[in-house]
Amino acid sequence: MPLITRFARHDTPGVKRQKTQVVARHKSETRDGQALVQIDTYSADDKDFSGKPVQTFQLDRKSAFELWNILGKEFDFFR
Repeated sequence: MPLITRFARHDTPGVKRQKTQVVARHKSETRDGQALVQIDTYSADDKDFSGKPVQTFQLDRKSAFELWNILGKEFDFFR
C-alpha cells in the first residue's frame, strides 16, 4: 500500500467518469507522533466489505494538507 508523499498535476485533457461506484472505508492511526489516514476501497460486488481491499493508500499530514488544498481549489470550498 502506498503512502502518498506529494501530488503532481496531470495536465492531459479530459477526465472520464468511472462507471463503477464503491464505498471507501477509512481509518487513522498515530504512531510515534505521526498521524496517518488510510483509505481502502473494495470491489463493487463486495457490499459487506469482507475480504481484502482492492486499493489502499495512506496520507500523512503533509500529503493530506496538499490534497485538502487541491480539493478546496477544484470544488471552490474556500469561498
